[in-house]
Amino acid sequence: MKNISTVLTSTLILFAIACGGGDNTLETQKATLAALKKESLSLNAKIATLEKAIAKAGGAEAAKAILVAVTPLATQDFTHYIELQGKVESESVSFVTPRAGGGQVKGLFVKRGDQVRKGQLLLQLDNSLIKQSAAAASQNIETLKSQAALAKSVYEKQKNLWDQNIGSEIQLLTAKTNAEALASQLKAATEQLGVVRDQLAYTSVYSDVDGVAEEVNVKVGELFIGPGQIKIVNTSRLKLTTMVPENYAGKIKVGTETSLNFPDIQKIIDAKISVVGNVIDPLSRSFYIEAKLPIDKNFRPNQLVQVKIKDYEKKNAISAPINLLQNDEKSKFIYVAVLENGKLIARKKAVTVGQYYGNNIEILTGLVAGDNVITEGYQTLFDGQNITTSDK
Repeated sequence: MKNISTVLTSTLILFAIACGGGDNTLETQKATLAALKKESLSLNAKIATLEKAIAKAGGAEAAKAILVAVTPLATQDFTHYIELQGKVESESVSFVTPRAGGGQVKGLFVKRGDQVRKGQLLLQLDNSLIKQSAAAASQNIETLKSQAALAKSVYEKQKNLWDQNIGSEIQLLTAKTNAEALASQLKAATEQLGVVRDQLAYTSVYSDVDGVAEEVNVKVGELFIGPGQIKIVNTSRLKLTTMVPENYAGKIKVGTETSLNFPDIQKIIDAKISVVGNVIDPLSRSFYIEAKLPIDKNFRPNQLVQVKIKDYEKKNAISAPINLLQNDEKSKFIYVAVLENGKLIARKKAVTVGQYYGNNIEILTGLVAGDNVITEGYQTLFDGQNITTSDK
């Protein structure tokens, strides 16, 4: 009893120091916490020693079997997952832009949410001035055609006369120069008409992709100038994207299995990582990954997804509920039920542990398949205590 009193007194003093003043430094608080933990382990060990002594002396408490529940261990695959949050994105997003500088909208043929086909007319820009330019260019071409034809005819006649030694050389050269100049003007006018017709065609704005009109931020009479006003999203080609902490960079590669949970539609699917980024973001210290999604009408861009990435797996492993794991000053341990001299006894089994995930922890050594671990009533046990699995 003297030992326990000493320990309790020491513990209370340390606790008072830890809680005493607001001017304690962080290092002092850490040192105090470590001391308290050490005293706690020592106290638990002394209590266990006294309980054993009482048990050996045949005390009434030891003779009474403690009611527990046991579960036999079996080998099973143990898997560890990285849990992240991701979102759905489209692989094809098109921001509709005018090809000739934009203009005033005269006709709008799509609204938000409409299904859009590639090549579909979305809107018509004002083309009245361009039409006038095209008409003037066409009229000019017709005039030049007549003039060029006349000049060519004059040149040919002048050449025939020249061949018959009639007329002067200056008349021939003048006719030739005039014919060539008009032919050149006709060619330039024809090319200019082509440019004007292209500009006229650009006033009709078409979709370059199949998809859904996700954004239509323009109205008839307003100026259509570019990105942000009409957005077409292809919802049949979707992908999952997320950022992964850099400490997992060595565990994730193209082909790594993932489990994707869509909580809003209560659906879980399996997928494989298709893209792994090669650059660590300097702010978030993470890297980009994506996985292709199957076609599903319930998947939508920007939908939130709970992502589980398998980064560790061991076949035929031994695992136990993590709440069964306890610590003393020597090691980690789990209580198991063993039959000794016809009595069911609680025994400490020192264990070494590996990965843990969810409610289970991987047991590397200390337990084997068939061991009966104590799953209920283990909190107050000591090594060698009588136990029972029946309350009768």
